[in-house]
Amino acid sequence: MNRFLRSNRAVSVQKELIENGDTPCWCFCVEYLLNGPLPEGKAGGRARVDYKEILSADDFGVFVRLREARKELAAKEAIPVYAVCTNEHLAEMAKNRAATIADLKTINGFGDAKADKYGEAFLAVVREGIGHKDETGG
Repeated sequence: MNRFLRSNRAVSVQKELIENGDTPCWCFCVEYLLNGPLPEGKAGGRARVDYKEILSADDFGVFVRLREARKELAAKEAIPVYAVCTNEHLAEMAKNRAATIADLKTINGFGDAKADKYGEAFLAVVREGIGHKDETGG
């Protein structure tokens, strides 16, 4: 699994513990781009994901506003943006149109602490994106 993730352009990974009789096991769902393996020399590092390619136009607009909000939150605390959350988290918020703190907590890696600390700021951006879409008739 790790070799696959290192050598492909993974967008998101979800995991779930499944009870199979008396034997629990992990099940993984990997969303990845069909462009094939990473170019030579990139397999050891993280590939850059072009979210404009994988998100719809509406979702990408919300994603961009979420990135701006993340940048402001990070600046207020003088921390790097990735310490607030990752681009993957923002893409999930935009794609799934997170509406509640509980929705945010379902995003893999976006736990209770981040949801409680930053959740309302991100939810406001998502709500604004939904309102913007409604106003434009799209």
